[in-house]
Amino acid sequence: MSDESGFEPRTGLAGLPPGDGVPAGALQRDAALLGRLLADAGQDGGAGERGVSDEDVAAALGLFEGMRTALDRLEAQVVIEARRRGMEWRQIASHQGMRSSQAASQRYQRLVTRLEEIRQGIR
Repeated sequence: MSDESGFEPRTGLAGLPPGDGVPAGALQRDAALLGRLLADAGQDGGAGERGVSDEDVAAALGLFEGMRTALDRLEAQVVIEARRRGMEWRQIASHQGMRSSQAASQRYQRLVTRLEEIRQGIR
């Protein structure tokens, strides 16, 4: 059963496991690396030469695409849960800092499309 926006509640995103099987230790390691980079960038106006190697910087650059995908997946799942609980698109939009229910619905549709393209190997 869909509403006027065409949204149909789902239990999850097809083929996308909730946590991608990433071990908690890897997440902690990645967060620690990014924390070191942020702390280092804050010293000497961002000169960034203390305590962080070129390899650390390269490793951090490699984290962002996976983090974006994980955040997109999480956001989509939270929107699904909000809709399942009866939250209207205008409420979701307000909580996301958007001005219209249409913007929130379109954002959700873009997230789902992006995640499906990733699952299919298109992206």
